[in-house]
Amino acid sequence: MDLNLLYILLPLLLGWIIDKLIGDPAWLPHTVVAKGKIIAWGEKILNKGKSKMLKGGLFSVVLILSCYFLIYFIIGGLNDIYPWLSIVFSTIIVFYCLAGKTLIDEVKKVFIAVDSSVEEGRMQVARIVGRDTSNLSPQQIRTAALETLAENLSDGVIAPLFWYMILGVPGMFAYKMINTLDSMIGYKNERYKRFGCWAARIDDAANYIPARLTSLLMIIVSGRLSLFPFIEKFGGQHASPNSGYPEAALAGILDCRFGGPNTYFGELVDKPYIGYKEKELTTADMKKAVQVNIWTEILMVALIAAIETIYYINFK
Repeated sequence: MDLNLLYILLPLLLGWIIDKLIGDPAWLPHTVVAKGKIIAWGEKILNKGKSKMLKGGLFSVVLILSCYFLIYFIIGGLNDIYPWLSIVFSTIIVFYCLAGKTLIDEVKKVFIAVDSSVEEGRMQVARIVGRDTSNLSPQQIRTAALETLAENLSDGVIAPLFWYMILGVPGMFAYKMINTLDSMIGYKNERYKRFGCWAARIDDAANYIPARLTSLLMIIVSGRLSLFPFIEKFGGQHASPNSGYPEAALAGILDCRFGGPNTYFGELVDKPYIGYKEKELTTADMKKAVQVNIWTEILMVALIAAIETIYYINFK
């Protein structure tokens, strides 16, 4: 294999494998925490007075571009001096940008907890969802966990990998800033609806293709190509322009129904249902969903490796 192609593929493969092996251990400092602190600091200073929308938009764009060029110049500098160190650094960034294993582990813990007691299930699922969990039933707890599993397969794994394919490691790192901005200030409540509206719109744009690609990969690995009409029908019914697609894919694969009324920040939100069949979700459904997630990741990594190799051979 050509050495330059190796520099492209090794960080992808090694970073993904490390994520599958160790996830995000609590003892390991994470770049998302640093990004969150920067966003919180900027929001506290800028989200006041006039021109909140303009200030929030400029703040978001500056942070996203800063992330891209920071990694771009670090990798470029390392390539000029110690190419092998560039591979190590890129591998670490890829690892930090993926959240596959951690999400799967958290969803498994939810199912174990709710089988023990409803209260334990509510406490566990509150770690991974934004809705009020204090009055959720066991069925609602399991549904919330599986919805999150599908949604975060897209923005926690497939979308970062997609932007790796398009813009390399710097693009992947910049995407994670986009995603973090949206998760912190991209809300439509009184505090963030103006300051965070650009962050939310940028996140929608960045996830438009990855969300639909995720649903496609999910039905391919499940062997359920007949679900195309199902996803077309329900994918666009979610309040988010993107989240409905992976959720619809998983609802079709499990032959269940997602969505419905839930409470967010003290307000009842009546989400459209995704799917037809209201059935009792079980640990077997969770295990099936986890397998779909894992094989979807594998297919995406293999797809990127193949595309990068073909592109490099023909155009480099």
